[in-house]
Amino acid sequence: MPTYVPAEAHGDEAGALLAFLEAQRGGLRRAVLGLTDDRANERPSASELSLAGLVKHVAQTEQGWLEIAQELPPSIERNQDTWHLGFQLEDGETLAGVLTFWDDVARRTEEFLRSVPSLDDTFPLPEAPWFPPQTRQSMRWLMLHLIEETARHAGHADILRESLDGKTAFVLVDEERAAQQG
Repeated sequence: MPTYVPAEAHGDEAGALLAFLEAQRGGLRRAVLGLTDDRANERPSASELSLAGLVKHVAQTEQGWLEIAQELPPSIERNQDTWHLGFQLEDGETLAGVLTFWDDVARRTEEFLRSVPSLDDTFPLPEAPWFPPQTRQSMRWLMLHLIEETARHAGHADILRESLDGKTAFVLVDEERAAQQG
């Protein structure tokens, strides 16, 4: 992303990870800058992905991993029949509402990560065919995975936005900065 991630305070590894996660979130948020719900729901490529769907997916995925790390039951259950709903706005949902939800998830992620005694602390991965049985991962792994997941979809969002109206990440950074100054 064409933005600067400030250095963490000396020895603040959690702060560094959170800063890089927030930078990737920013890329995805900028991709929907100025779009209506209708435009954000368009699918301008051969993919079934829309910008609104990507934002919803990333927000729900971050929440899901936060719940896994806290060993809480999932607040959103998905199965083969409902998986697609995590990639689209449903009746009554808006892009603004999903962004607000994601802001809350981001706040809870930071609070949780700052509350754990060590990034070496672990949590069990859920039973799933794609995870080795009885695997535990560290909080550091959690943060790196969230950065990876968010960055992957921020890249998708760059392509979708440019396909919608020609705006690149650099143009959107400039628009965001102008809006913040004005």
